[in-house]
Amino acid sequence: MSDPAKATVKTPASQPREHGVIEVSDLVVRYGAATALQGVSLSVGAGEMVALVGPNGAGKSTLVDTLSRVVRPASGHARVKGRLAHVPEGRQLFGELSVEDNLRIGAWGQRDRDPEPVYEVLPDLRDFARRKAAALSGGQQQMVAIGRALMARPDVIAVDELSLGLAPKVVSDLAAHLRTLNSERGMAVLLIEQNARLAFELCSRAYVLEAGRMVVSGSCEELARSNEVARAYLGGGTGDEL
Repeated sequence: MSDPAKATVKTPASQPREHGVIEVSDLVVRYGAATALQGVSLSVGAGEMVALVGPNGAGKSTLVDTLSRVVRPASGHARVKGRLAHVPEGRQLFGELSVEDNLRIGAWGQRDRDPEPVYEVLPDLRDFARRKAAALSGGQQQMVAIGRALMARPDVIAVDELSLGLAPKVVSDLAAHLRTLNSERGMAVLLIEQNARLAFELCSRAYVLEAGRMVVSGSCEELARSNEVARAYLGGGTGDEL
């Protein structure tokens, strides 16, 4: 995208929510001499689904690692109100452990926590609770990763590359589970995705990150209509300019 300043959508839908479950302001993250994030701001309100879209290497995972306190910022702040659970890129399950044991790992030191509430939300997990995670399909493993995050009883979950390596039908099913978590359970969701089409369909607002800088933000409906965003992320223009 050629001119980030011109690309920013100046609408109420794109403005940060006060008192959100996630508040990121003027965040700068460096790895040695390399700057990974430069002046990034983002918010997720309670019960909101927000997307963070951008190409590989844009800094999306660095932002989530900063929210999870894995990475310390050079300046700015990244605050989470309540508990954040992270569904990492690539699932990162323990393949030789059962599905239920993988779920219990998500309980943050409370390994005796009952997984039954997770089975109620993701009933398919009950069917293969005793199977080794390595024996599952990619979509089933992604469901386990989401369930593991829910074992922490979070206020917000950050889902990193939900669609990575999965068939469209599987992605659609997983997206439906996220919608249910959001609409019926009030769970806030930060969806980190390269697949902008999925992100815009699933979320109400989105931010686009390129080379460590936030270049555009707004409602997903607005962004999906933008020629500039469509050319860069949706495979073609749609008729509107930002």
